Amino acid sequence: MPIKNSAIYEGTTTHVRRQPFEHRLQYGLFSLLIDLDELQDLSDLRFFSHNRRNLISFFDEDHGGRDGADLRTWIASELERGGFEDSPGRIRLLCLPRIAGYEFNPLTVWFIDDTAGAPRWILYEIHNTFGEAHSHLVEVDGTDRHRHGFRKEFFVSPFFDVEGGYRVRIMQPRDRLSVSITYVIDEETVFVATLSGKRLPLTSKTLLGATIRYPLITFKVMGAIHWEAAKLWLKGARYRKRPSAPVDAVSVSTKMAA
Repeated sequence: MPIKNSAIYEGTTTHVRRQPFEHRLQYGLFSLLIDLDELQDLSDLRFFSHNRRNLISFFDEDHGGRDGADLRTWIASELERGGFEDSPGRIRLLCLPRIAGYEFNPLTVWFIDDTAGAPRWILYEIHNTFGEAHSHLVEVDGTDRHRHGFRKEFFVSPFFDVEGGYRVRIMQPRDRLSVSITYVIDEETVFVATLSGKRLPLTSKTLLGATIRYPLITFKVMGAIHWEAAKLWLKGARYRKRPSAPVDAVSVSTKMAA
């Protein structure tokens, strides 16, 4: 069957730290938008495998409950736990794939429609470099553009405490991808991260091309995190002690001004 909903997004991510000093990084990358219902068809691509090693691969255990269980079942259970009685329809997730067997996703974004096909929920799955993960589930309206926010509950950077909150502006992934996350403490912007990209069809040819243009991107992301952390430390950023991760793996977030 033709692959209709899954895609490649080639673009740029930018991080700007505003306090206590300015610090900026930017690099190109590609992400995959994976429709869970198309995983079997995606496995027919030459360089892509589902739950098997390949140049590019997608493993269920890298996401959700991270136990290898069915991801649609996990999403449905988290919606139910959050008090939502409706069943999910189409589920797509935006992520970095495993490349040459290595995977790290600072942020995976799940776009969850209702059974009528309208955008209904977005789940932000955040990973830190300590092997921990925490997610925020937000209910959205049926439009393509969303603005919302939620409290920070998870230790991400060793140079920021667990305080304040995130303000998010995000578009449903169509021809373009746009995500902007602003970290705010006491109404002061301290950090801004953006991700933008252009949609490409997901085929064996485009997948190989993106891998060549952005080689070993998951290794690059992890390396960049540690390299930028070293530069921040040399600039005088103070290291924070890591607290325990939240007891609940998913927070159903109360909307705040965005």
